[in-house]
Amino acid sequence: MAWKTLDDMDLAGKVVLVRVDINVPMENGKVTDATRIEKIVPTVVDILNKGGKPVLLAHYGRPKGKPVPDMSLKLVLPALKAALPGRKVIFASDCIGAPAKEAVAAMQRGDIVLLENTRFHEGEEKNDAQLAASMAALGDVYVNDAFSAAHRAHSSTEAIAHLLPACAGRLMAAELKALEAALGKPQRPVVAVVGGAKVSTKLDLLGNLVTRVNHLVIGGGMANTFLVAQGIGVGKSLAERDMAGTAKEIFAKAKAANCTIHLPVDVVVAWEFKAGAKNETVAADQCPDDGMILDAGPKTVAELTKVFETCRTLIWNGPLGAFEIEPFDAATNAAARVAAKLTKAGKLISVAGGGDTVAALNRAGAADSFTYISTAGGAFLEWMEGKELPGVIALEE
Repeated sequence: MAWKTLDDMDLAGKVVLVRVDINVPMENGKVTDATRIEKIVPTVVDILNKGGKPVLLAHYGRPKGKPVPDMSLKLVLPALKAALPGRKVIFASDCIGAPAKEAVAAMQRGDIVLLENTRFHEGEEKNDAQLAASMAALGDVYVNDAFSAAHRAHSSTEAIAHLLPACAGRLMAAELKALEAALGKPQRPVVAVVGGAKVSTKLDLLGNLVTRVNHLVIGGGMANTFLVAQGIGVGKSLAERDMAGTAKEIFAKAKAANCTIHLPVDVVVAWEFKAGAKNETVAADQCPDDGMILDAGPKTVAELTKVFETCRTLIWNGPLGAFEIEPFDAATNAAARVAAKLTKAGKLISVAGGGDTVAALNRAGAADSFTYISTAGGAFLEWMEGKELPGVIALEE
């Protein structure tokens, strides 16, 4: 697929509407993690360097089409200013109409305007054409830098892209390039690690991956459901027993596509779910009736290490065990460190995404060594499921 980037656009003297994702966590009206704000800085600075005037469009929370003071982007302004030191950042109390027009008209070269929450308008989540036209009227060029919102067809992500010359921002372009390398035209063999609690939430994902990758590693609570499908008892473990038939279908689909599915060969079992709980490692088919499988065992990690070593591309979504609680983070940590080491040695292209995954890789100290970590959540999953993302399709030439 092809889309324009900032390098293809003439921005000198132009008002550039930039859709960003600054939906950051807050406590008591203060930003607690500014990562998403920091990630938009390269795009904003690039636009300024090219002589453009950046006007930021963004949503915050779910205000359901009405102004909600606690969800005003004014609360994000201090963190945005901190991320852009020495720059004048002007806040407009609406994303359309007089407040927006006046703020844009008053811009000097080097200024940045932050428009109010797009979701304060009911039309935003309905992809309303009139709202998109009102936003588009403010600028000359549209840049989408919010991959994390690209799976939603909203006025500020989809409709507006058809009304102005449009391109991808730096963050969006980096995300698309990484995902294309992982799933579009990957270096083979490809291994995907899919973990997490439930098969039911990742059915589309598993169904798509078995036709696109050479190896599929299944971990977390999901693995228990696949063990049940093979007639193996999992005691009191989390498992969706009603999904066993579906798991069998995925086995069959994988076999037909020459994709090898890897399940745990040994497991860590405990009798209560708490930090430091008494536990033991047993073969995957030897879980006691009163026990719970909470992690994969060391033999499984050794097997995964061999798989990683034979592959050129790794896609990772979801932990291998109950990683939030020690010692049930051991398999995730060990496998993540193997992947990080291979990536650093230039032997593996590693792409990971999803909230739990990023947290798990950070805990393992492996995140910085991965080729690319996506912070996009839902959009990353839908891309992995093979779905078209409206915000990306709208940018395609």
